[in-house]
Amino acid sequence: MNKTTDQPSCNTCGGDGRIQNSFGSNATCPSCRGTGRRFEDTGFRDVTKTKASHHGPTNIAKVVEKTKWPVTFEGEQLANEVKASTMCTSAVRDKLIQEIIDHEGTHGTCTQTFIKKVRKQVRPRTT
Repeated sequence: MNKTTDQPSCNTCGGDGRIQNSFGSNATCPSCRGTGRRFEDTGFRDVTKTKASHHGPTNIAKVVEKTKWPVTFEGEQLANEVKASTMCTSAVRDKLIQEIIDHEGTHGTCTQTFIKKVRKQVRPRTT
């Protein structure tokens, strides 16, 4: 008994093994690969954990220690201005310095807009 004849006809090509597009050109049926019979193999394979490296420990992100002081030149300069300010309370100074550190962490450096924003909060208010 031949296995290909026992299988039902391909739904895509109707058993012909060829398909025709709207321009009139013929091509081998992608579903049955030209046999005209339906495949049990759907083409999907379980690719999880196929490499030896997949069985190792997971890639857990390392905990990055937060810095206590800005690392860029602009950040250090701005933090020194905040630290020297007499208009801010110590809690506000600590919050602004932490904002500088966080901004450096996300942007890589202190942008001019951010520097202006912080300096506006630090300088004395004129009425």
